[in-house]
Amino acid sequence: MNVRDTLYPGTSFQNIRDLVQNSAKQYGTNDAFIIKKKSGKITKYEHISYQRLEEEMNALGTAFIKLGLKGKRIAIIGKNRYEWALSYLATINGVGIVVPLDKGLPDTEIFSLLERSKSDAIVFESSYMEAIQKVKESHIVTEYICMDDIKQEGIKTIKELIEIGKQEVKNGNREYIDSIISNDTMATIIFTSGTTSLSKAVMLSHKNIASNINDMSLVEKMYDTDVNLAFLPFHHTFGSTGLLVFLASGATNVFCDGLRYIQENLKEYKVSVFVCVPLLLEKMYKKIMMEIEKQGKTKLVKIVIPISNFLLKLGIDIRRKLFKDIINNLGGNLRFIISGASAIDKKVAKGFNDFGILTVQGYGLTETSPVLTAENIKAIRYGSIGFPMHSVDIKIDNPNEDGIGEIIAKGPNIMLGYYENEEATQQVLKDGWFHTGDLGYIDKDGYVFITGRMKNVIVLKNGKNVYPEELEQLINNLPYVEESMVFGKPKEDDLVVSVKIVYNEEYMKQTYPEKAEKELQDIVWKDIKKINQGLTTYKWIKYLILTNEPMNKTTTAKVKRFEEMKEILKEN
Repeated sequence: MNVRDTLYPGTSFQNIRDLVQNSAKQYGTNDAFIIKKKSGKITKYEHISYQRLEEEMNALGTAFIKLGLKGKRIAIIGKNRYEWALSYLATINGVGIVVPLDKGLPDTEIFSLLERSKSDAIVFESSYMEAIQKVKESHIVTEYICMDDIKQEGIKTIKELIEIGKQEVKNGNREYIDSIISNDTMATIIFTSGTTSLSKAVMLSHKNIASNINDMSLVEKMYDTDVNLAFLPFHHTFGSTGLLVFLASGATNVFCDGLRYIQENLKEYKVSVFVCVPLLLEKMYKKIMMEIEKQGKTKLVKIVIPISNFLLKLGIDIRRKLFKDIINNLGGNLRFIISGASAIDKKVAKGFNDFGILTVQGYGLTETSPVLTAENIKAIRYGSIGFPMHSVDIKIDNPNEDGIGEIIAKGPNIMLGYYENEEATQQVLKDGWFHTGDLGYIDKDGYVFITGRMKNVIVLKNGKNVYPEELEQLINNLPYVEESMVFGKPKEDDLVVSVKIVYNEEYMKQTYPEKAEKELQDIVWKDIKKINQGLTTYKWIKYLILTNEPMNKTTTAKVKRFEEMKEILKEN
């Protein structure tokens, strides 16, 4: 397959309002969202059609303008839910600039980011009331809008604003509906997760986001019958742009009740598409394989998979029949998994594909709206991050003798810059190319591979480079490993290749009952030494930290290496 080949007709939206209007017209009575409502032991489901979504977006946008928020900045904080999505769409499609905030932020950070973004209003969940009261005392925000139906002085609710907006529209107010969308100017400010330093404020336009949606529609097929489990946080570009892709396709979006309930939610809503992070997929896969082993079917599965894959080459696909029990355990309808935010173990991606669930990997950053490259049904190469998106150019800057250099990109999805930080903008945007900070190479067929993050590379005294991500993938294959972080531990004037491993407590108790912590350390060391034997000597891991305490992570499950390193160096 050529890097510029497309598989589907695709879309050509100029902005996000075009997208919503088109979906309301084309998929009007389809469910855009299904909302679960619990009252005691009674569970009810509310169905939000695409027509209703457009109507309530217009009503809320009209009400926002009536509040004096035209051209202003509206921050949103809360878990994934309909009111979050509605507030985002209402703001960006005719009111002003939307500022999504990380739902996991401490109070001090909420305050700081509201100030940095110069937000004029905040839409929030009632669970943030304590933080909101502190913000109110500071007077940095003029309007407070709650997603929940509460009664409190100085706070409006989404529900009452929708009713006000509906009445305004009914009375002929078309200021919002007829507002002109500027496709090329700042539409949203999104703060990066800040895994290694202070978060930056990324400015994205309608054109940036719409071009990415259009690109994805050319190579990834979504159906108006699909059900998407909206798992990734909407405040992250991967989450919000992902949602827009599904809205553009007329699919139904449902919400996860929490990590523990994913399997239950997959069954409950008959989920067909799942966009998630590798850490979660790897845990799901390990659980599946442990269950297969428990049933004594490991040998059988190993025999059946090559036969199934051989038949697939002949155009005979029996995977979903052969592995019906596994698919039923994941809800029965799951057909497509998209993994992003970090590298997925190639064994896991292949495993899901072998079971008949199309699993692809994508790559991108907040600054790129977010997708730069992705695999698709016709282009999968395990270990790679796929092909560049149709309108994106990718090249390797200053490659070494192995062809490895910094991945740089150019395209309509590249950010406008960092808000009020021209110095940082100039560091990454050079001659029209965005410098990702990721190291990689492109193979002879055009597939892009990542070898590591420039900031994470361990440079040894002998001049050799060790890429932590390469070793982490090997370590994460160990059945008891929940997560790992490879790092360089200072020793005299050099660095020692080291690893911190978080183990699965339940697995260790079942497999090695009555073993003390020191004995578990010895067991893990034996496995590390086996991994070392397959590596060149300068990559050998020589120091181990073993724990069952989870590492500090961002909301997309990336380890906060800088924070972890600070703690490690403090304690060791």
